[in-house]
Amino acid sequence: MVDHLLFYDLLRIALLWLGVSLYKRRARNRAATGPTTRKLVTPLPKHSRDLTPFPGLTHNPPCATCQQVPAPAEPVSLPPPLLAIPQGRPRRVDTSGQCCPQPRCVSYGWVGRGNLRATGYPNGGRWRQFQCLSCKPSFLETHGTPLQGKRVPPAVLMWAVGALAKGLGIRAVARGFAVDPTTVLHWLTEVADQAAAFSRSCLHDLRVTQVQWDELFALLRAVRAGEVSEGKALSRLSRSPPWVGVALDPVTQLRLAIAGGARTLAIAPCLVHQVAQV
Repeated sequence: MVDHLLFYDLLRIALLWLGVSLYKRRARNRAATGPTTRKLVTPLPKHSRDLTPFPGLTHNPPCATCQQVPAPAEPVSLPPPLLAIPQGRPRRVDTSGQCCPQPRCVSYGWVGRGNLRATGYPNGGRWRQFQCLSCKPSFLETHGTPLQGKRVPPAVLMWAVGALAKGLGIRAVARGFAVDPTTVLHWLTEVADQAAAFSRSCLHDLRVTQVQWDELFALLRAVRAGEVSEGKALSRLSRSPPWVGVALDPVTQLRLAIAGGARTLAIAPCLVHQVAQV
């Protein structure tokens, strides 16, 4: 009778010898054929240690200023010669702060050239009249201002616009000064145009340390463009007006640029261009 322990030991030795024999045979076959190298279908990307900046926007936002071709610089025009004061009674009215409003005049836009004289108050009105000696037309001293053609007293107009600037509604201002709300809207539009022109002429060559972004509300541009009627503007000003981006100096609270419209990415480059100009 065969011992079971002896049988299992012999079977274990036989299996071990068979495994060693198969391993040696496979090693000889591999050495005979030579080493084989695997080729990758797609090479692995080489990682660079250089940091690359974030690409940012995938496309440039629409900007009308960037798309426009820069216009050639206009030649600087020389001021017209000073006009000699004729003989007679000396002038008592200071006209150095006025200029001729006629574009065809040689003295157009120039102040202090001696080409203006005061001719009194026409029809007993409130405003003085000036005459240009170069082109001979006459104009009132309120020409080109919000007071031009207004029959309302200047104090009423100034108080109404001041109340609007403080945040009072258009209808409330109209009730307080006993005028139509549409009239108050016209006053606000004209004063806004004058303020924008004044800012363009005064804000230049500024030196600021930092610029911050802020937002305001407005609906005047849509009214001037005819996109929104005056009635709808009066009703929308209290509900959901468009956004206006404002760039200001946080130290002096000086508003450097204002860009109005929808609250989109296109306001940002427009505001940047205006800040760069001042």
